[in-house]
Amino acid sequence: MFNPTQADVRRFFCAAHAKQQAGGPMEAIETLAGLWIAEHPEYHADLADADAAVARNYDETPTRTNPFLHLSMHLSISEQCSIDQPRGIRQAVELLSRRLGSLHDAHHAAMECLGQMLSDAQRAGRSPDGQAYIACVQRRATRD
Repeated sequence: MFNPTQADVRRFFCAAHAKQQAGGPMEAIETLAGLWIAEHPEYHADLADADAAVARNYDETPTRTNPFLHLSMHLSISEQCSIDQPRGIRQAVELLSRRLGSLHDAHHAAMECLGQMLSDAQRAGRSPDGQAYIACVQRRATRD
């Protein structure tokens, strides 16, 4: 089981960004990360220095989005959709993407649902509820 540390995750995204900038060969997961990194040029400065990224504490500036958490959520949702796990997430995100006219915007809406599910589970001391997550994304996809 792969269980990366916060530093591992940050170094991964910084390395993927560096490889992308240099036009170097990339692993499949780095290529996927690179696609999401390209969608977020506002994070490029954070990704340019791996040592500074590892040392930075984003909790100290709550008004600033943690780029590594944000990009990790994009990767998570991409992986969930690729294997349709939890079952139904692929269709829900596809519907949401069509409704919003953008996969990127659909991911951002799904992130809110994912974050809520994880927060609820942590607060209640229970496992995450995948069905509640999918229901949240589906609700967003079918709103008028």
